[in-house]
Amino acid sequence: MKREYDVVLFGATGFTGTLTAEYLAKHAPADLTWALAGRNQTRLEAVRSKLGVDVDLLIADVEDPATLQAIAESARIVVTTVGPYIRYGEPLVAACAEAGTDYLDLTGESEFVDRMYVAHHAKAVETGARIIHCCGFDSIPYDLGVQYTVEQLPKNVPIKVEGLVRAGGKPSGGTLHTVITSLARGKQHLDAHRARRRAQPRPEGRSVKVVAGRIHRLQGFWAVPLPTVDPQIVANSAVLLDEYGPEFRYSHYAAVKRLPMVAGGIAGVGLLALAAQVPPARNALLDRIKAGDGPSEQRRAKSWFTARFVGEGGGKRVVTEVAGGDPGYDETAKMLAECALSLALDDLPTTSGQVTTAAAMGPALRRRLMAAGITFRTIATDEY
Repeated sequence: MKREYDVVLFGATGFTGTLTAEYLAKHAPADLTWALAGRNQTRLEAVRSKLGVDVDLLIADVEDPATLQAIAESARIVVTTVGPYIRYGEPLVAACAEAGTDYLDLTGESEFVDRMYVAHHAKAVETGARIIHCCGFDSIPYDLGVQYTVEQLPKNVPIKVEGLVRAGGKPSGGTLHTVITSLARGKQHLDAHRARRRAQPRPEGRSVKVVAGRIHRLQGFWAVPLPTVDPQIVANSAVLLDEYGPEFRYSHYAAVKRLPMVAGGIAGVGLLALAAQVPPARNALLDRIKAGDGPSEQRRAKSWFTARFVGEGGGKRVVTEVAGGDPGYDETAKMLAECALSLALDDLPTTSGQVTTAAAMGPALRRRLMAAGITFRTIATDEY
């Protein structure tokens, strides 16, 4: 597909958008044609000047569908950091699906992922567009980490994987906006999930299920069920990829050192969920958190994450780990940019419609991330 640009980055003037632009400026090959897009010409010029690269600037606004159509038709791949996506994301997904343009985002909103499948998957299949959500800390470490784990287990056997997440760092303002917005939309979330289940075909002769699990000891920590978008993305990959076996089960947990911390965390989430149901309280919380802000480079340098996986199948048990630096910003920008570079440059499987990073890019993307400093390693293997 011949387009004016290989990659267009929309939302380039936000905090994470600027980090993504900086990564592309440092790591994109010279023959890759890319552009920055946003609604403010002056701010775009400031980002370009900071980067010191000669790239085009495109004006686009989520409230002006014609501008989104223009960037979708000009690019092979459109990358967007403009969220919350449930509020701002659909017009660009629609434009990319219509134009046959690959789409990448950083959403952690399961309602948005489900709604976009129902509304735009069929058109994207028709045009050949790949619509890929959750291309940052939500949900690449788990999506690719589980795929890496499955690769080391016997083939064509039932497989069970438990994921255990630890992180040290400040969550992004955009992530907190996403959490608060999602907590306020419980009914809409459930409706979107049911609509997708009706629309999405089940894998023939295979079973895929997310198991909520229970609080228990795992790998030296208390494993606390973590109801994020990540297990949904892992399950979507398992639906798309036969190598996950005839029966695949996944459970997703936060790793907590001490039980009192578990109780405090549950209470805190409960209070936040209660506040999110009350419009004045919800608006006050959102007003105190600026979605485009982030911590200093020094503070980000001290942040980290690990995602450990315990996989079992065919009498073999394997423990693997994905680890990296600052999850909310630096590594998220790296993951998003490398997704764009992988789609643009790598020899990948033929896919279309709403797909996942594991299904669309898989080992090629994993190799890129490992070269960029994110580790994938096997800790232990044994038989049971």
